[in-house]
Amino acid sequence: MDVEIMVRETIKPSSPTTPHLKTYKLSFIDHVVFRSYVPLVFFYEGCFTGSSKISEISTSLKKSLSETLSLYYPVAGKIKDRVSIDCNDEGVLFVEAQIRHKLAVILENPTDEFLEPLFADKLQWKEMDSSSTLLAIQISFFDCGGMAISVCMSHKFADTSTMTNFIKDWANLSLNCSTNQQVLLPVLNAASVFPHGELPIIPEVEVVKSNTVCRRLVFNASKIDELKTMIIHKVKNPTRVELVAALIYKSAIAALRSTSTSLKKTTLMQAVNLRKRMIPSLPEKSVGNMVWNFMVYTKENSEVELHDLVSKQKEALMELCNKYVENFSGEKWFSLIMESMEELRPMYCDENQVVYKFASWCRFPLYEIDFGWGKPIWVSTIGCEYKNSIVLMDTRNGDGIEAFVNLEKQDMAIFECDKDILSYAFLNPSVPLTCNGP
Repeated sequence: MDVEIMVRETIKPSSPTTPHLKTYKLSFIDHVVFRSYVPLVFFYEGCFTGSSKISEISTSLKKSLSETLSLYYPVAGKIKDRVSIDCNDEGVLFVEAQIRHKLAVILENPTDEFLEPLFADKLQWKEMDSSSTLLAIQISFFDCGGMAISVCMSHKFADTSTMTNFIKDWANLSLNCSTNQQVLLPVLNAASVFPHGELPIIPEVEVVKSNTVCRRLVFNASKIDELKTMIIHKVKNPTRVELVAALIYKSAIAALRSTSTSLKKTTLMQAVNLRKRMIPSLPEKSVGNMVWNFMVYTKENSEVELHDLVSKQKEALMELCNKYVENFSGEKWFSLIMESMEELRPMYCDENQVVYKFASWCRFPLYEIDFGWGKPIWVSTIGCEYKNSIVLMDTRNGDGIEAFVNLEKQDMAIFECDKDILSYAFLNPSVPLTCNGP
């Protein structure tokens, strides 16, 4: 795909960070998570053509981004050490590109080959070093008039909730030029909620890279309802995420058992947003990594049933909340977090253990993000080298799920032919335009 970089610059905060805020302390969870860039890309229909129109849009986006950086001031700084960010206002990377391609063609076959050039410096899922920017943005204009906005934000500072709030506030400030809406201030409180205190400096989570293949699977609401009907007499109120995660995990295990020369213990690991599960609950706009994981374990030679996996997810989530999350406060925090990490240790040390890591980005208002020219027609991420990692996202209408499944090549060859996957999911379907647009 022919890509021409038109603008490459650094955007700084609109106002300097006050001296007493120059060092931003990372929470214990922040310092443990990996520091890769988490990628998102938003596609918009419209007529974004002509030098004057493009210049107007670019100016508006840079101005509102600068204002947003003043609110989320650590993003414009640099990683200082394992437990802090130097809020030096150096700014973030902003790239503007012209794509010699039609948006409709990309959405007809939305493969990683087409998506990769839309991310600044191909930073998606890459590990950042201490001198790197925490945020990289690329605005891509298509010859047909469509546009894409991609964001790569360091996981060291943000989870999906923080990233979503940042982009939403950026969009609202861009929109404020005509509406004068107020932006609710972010709450930068992670270090006080999950303090490091006397806890040891634990090595960052290492994500195993491999020769992975990514497949995008789309589960429509009707197919999810079929899955629900299959197990509703055995499991009460199964959720979309539980059903889809269970099916993918079940099929991934079958693929692994077909390709492995020895029996493996497997685990479903699911990230959980802690904000609403804490007692008392945390503000929605709390900044940082406020996630923890629950696990569903599967023995080497056990039968894997869909209803059982859904039920075990519910049980594991309840146990996580009752034992840990609801008690993650005050003096209990230090003993509970060490106990939780001790329970996780065997999973990382056992060479016979295969972990499938699920992250649900469902219910985050990604399709509500409007910079002033309407809501996105598609929001996506992109494949990564982290084997056995799965990201779940809402479909545009909000009742289906798009799953980005990353498996080793030999496992994916079996997985994508699995009869259950073929029965309930569409493999990389086209993304429909909302009108006869670009």
